[in-house]
Amino acid sequence: MRLILVIMTSLILAVAAGNMATAYTPTALFWGMTALLLFLVSFVNIEFGLYVLILSMLLSPEFGAGATQGGTLGRGVTLRYEDFLLVIIGASWFAKNAVHKELGLFLRTPLNRGIFLYAVACVLSTGFGIMTGRVSPGTGSLFVLKYFEYFIIYFMMVNHVESASQVKRFVFLLFFTCFVVSILGIMQIPEGGRVSAPFEGEAGEPNTFGGYLAFMAMIAAGVFTQVRDLKIRQALAVLLVFIIPPLLFTQSRASYLAVVVSVLALGFMMEKRAIIVGVMIVGLLLSPLFMPRAVIDRVLYTIKQPLSRGQISVAGVRLDTSTSARLVSWQQALTDWTRKPFFGYGVTGYKFMDAQFPRVLTETGILGLAAFLYLLFSVWKMAVNNLRVLTTPYYRGLTIGFIAGFVGLIVHSVGANTFIIVRIMEPFWFFAGIIFVLPQLEKAELLAQASAPVATSAAPIPMRR
Repeated sequence: MRLILVIMTSLILAVAAGNMATAYTPTALFWGMTALLLFLVSFVNIEFGLYVLILSMLLSPEFGAGATQGGTLGRGVTLRYEDFLLVIIGASWFAKNAVHKELGLFLRTPLNRGIFLYAVACVLSTGFGIMTGRVSPGTGSLFVLKYFEYFIIYFMMVNHVESASQVKRFVFLLFFTCFVVSILGIMQIPEGGRVSAPFEGEAGEPNTFGGYLAFMAMIAAGVFTQVRDLKIRQALAVLLVFIIPPLLFTQSRASYLAVVVSVLALGFMMEKRAIIVGVMIVGLLLSPLFMPRAVIDRVLYTIKQPLSRGQISVAGVRLDTSTSARLVSWQQALTDWTRKPFFGYGVTGYKFMDAQFPRVLTETGILGLAAFLYLLFSVWKMAVNNLRVLTTPYYRGLTIGFIAGFVGLIVHSVGANTFIIVRIMEPFWFFAGIIFVLPQLEKAELLAQASAPVATSAAPIPMRR
């Protein structure tokens, strides 16, 4: 019977392969087979799929841009290979959980309610937008799915991470990817212009790259301040040295402000906070003396741009056209929001805005903004509560860095759509998942040491949550 089943399956696969060979190009077949192979490998070992996803961060090129229009004024869609990787790996994870139901799909975490409420708000607002003709069904649905794909990363991490060795492997790969893209960023500096992540297309997105580097720098700095292992500290120091130049030459003012605030937040979480914060403030005040000229000019450009059309003045200070345009768009968004106060215009139903909170308000209304703020508060509360109970220096360092980086991203979102940008949100939700499991890992390690003090170097203890 088994032999007959194998023969029938082989024949079906052979016929299917023959049909595809005649219907698709060799390139399409290659990528299709690659996707199928990644799906199967991830199904067997989801950790391998997560490794691939981490290494693809900021290193995957755009797949398509502007092919779909949505909203009243239109909205282009940008896809990258990492989006497709996440879909493939996420699908394999769903399939594995369907086969092995004991694994669990969405474990109970402090973020579940916030994620659910925000997801519902996005779906309802976009659904109403589609029904009223403000949102293109294809574009709106695609954007909503892109918003949700980050949450899949979080749930995959909290379901999968069960040992300290896994945490260290994931963090190492996240730092290694950051190191590689930092080198690629440094190589752009002699060319002039603003530094952006590799494979960003013709225009580039320096603001996105700056937000990513600022967040990763805070994670590295947090671990550096807590661990005592000399080799780890040296490696993190090298990483920070390589992050700083491309971060500065992104010339992203939102990223500069994010770094300033997150560095101060980092200082407030240190033991001798008064001294450390004082030194940080002095360093920030003296920073113009040793900053590159391009950075100083970029900051001063905010208030010293030559007189141009479209500038506005705030408290007697004339702002540059870019900042002025943002403030005008925020004011217009607040005015337009009152016409759709509860559910907004739907995702992609309002014109493009490069600012997170006004965008959430206009797209999903006051209900969506409330859900989004609740989700951010839940992330903050989870991280702070975990920091209070953690005692392992490495775990505390990760948590401190995450909190500081999170504060920086909130500041960064004033001038960017930070919390929906794939190249910032992928590492953010990877670390959010790691931060959630740290207290459980530490508890398991302490129990193991108490019950078997001689065998502290034994294999990691698997956990079932």
